[in-house]
Amino acid sequence: MSDPERIALFIDGANLYASAKSLGFDIDYKRLLKEFHAKGRLIRAFYYTALVDDQEYSSIRPLVDWLDYNGYSVVTKPTKEFVDSTGRRKVKGNMDIELAVTAMEMANYIDSMVLFSGDGDFRSLVEAVQRKGVRVSVVSTVSTQPAMVADELRRQADEFIDLVTLMPRIGRDPSERAARLSRAAHAYGHVASGATSEEAIRE
Repeated sequence: MSDPERIALFIDGANLYASAKSLGFDIDYKRLLKEFHAKGRLIRAFYYTALVDDQEYSSIRPLVDWLDYNGYSVVTKPTKEFVDSTGRRKVKGNMDIELAVTAMEMANYIDSMVLFSGDGDFRSLVEAVQRKGVRVSVVSTVSTQPAMVADELRRQADEFIDLVTLMPRIGRDPSERAARLSRAAHAYGHVASGATSEEAIRE
């Protein structure tokens, strides 16, 4: 019997979040791991995201912590603020280099790379990894207007997986979320007047 295919996942966190949001669903990261465990020997699942210290963006921290403890290798870096030529404040948090470096390092130890991103900047990375004999699947979507995946990246991939086809298997069950909120509300007694349950009870 042949050995199972060695697989590594590379998740561009911001890109995947935007794609899932555009399709109107939440990703269940436990189910996502299970989905790819079933396809072969999952060597590693990398999740890349920039972190903003601003309180407004702190909602991502619980997710990052959860991923870290539940089978993902989380790679983060702080965002950088800068002022552009028009004087507007902008935030920069690109993780492309970190993802590319790790993918090249892993290429000799895997048979298949699954890239969760539609960013066209990754086309040359996909080509370089393919030259090392690795089969590359790109997960994004063309089911939105406009499509979330760059055409050149989709063409370069050995396989394109539309995120919409994975929704039934990796999407979070809305009723499960409602049940969790209900249990939390019960545990906390009652919600403070004037605040919605979403505002008062954070997952």
